Amino acid sequence: MPKRGYRVLKDERLFTLEVFLIGGPMTNAFIKKHPIVSRTFQLRGDNSLGEFHAAIFDAFDREDEHLYQFEIGGKAPMDPDARRYVTPIESGPFADEKPAGTVYATIGSLDLKKGDVFGYWFDFGDDWWHQINVVSIDEKSPRGKYPKLVKRVGKSPPQYADLDE
Repeated sequence: MPKRGYRVLKDERLFTLEVFLIGGPMTNAFIKKHPIVSRTFQLRGDNSLGEFHAAIFDAFDREDEHLYQFEIGGKAPMDPDARRYVTPIESGPFADEKPAGTVYATIGSLDLKKGDVFGYWFDFGDDWWHQINVVSIDEKSPRGKYPKLVKRVGKSPPQYADLDE
């Protein structure tokens, strides 16, 4: 949800986004058994990136919150040309840094088009990397609560894998 002072304009467009897990601390046995792990979501244009993160977090069965970042417009993870939308840091040594954007930005404000690809990085230590594909954008969303998980492929890996197995 936006902080006080932010105003979100109504945007009823319906975005269908596929989120693929492309890297993270997974065992070779898990990867062999689950070569594709993805979740497909529907979001309205006025859903925030923070709301999208919460949906991804739940859909991948994660337990512990960590910092996260969306990267829009880059060619690869950590591309310096990508726009970054990051977890707001309210205290600590990095609190004064001003990122390019915050997770209060809405999906509709990102200027996405069908076929676009962008990144999502969760946990800046374990480095869970995701690729997000824009499957479709419809002009009007049906009534309902969004974001909405509409498809699951593969089992979620444990957030903290025992890599010695």
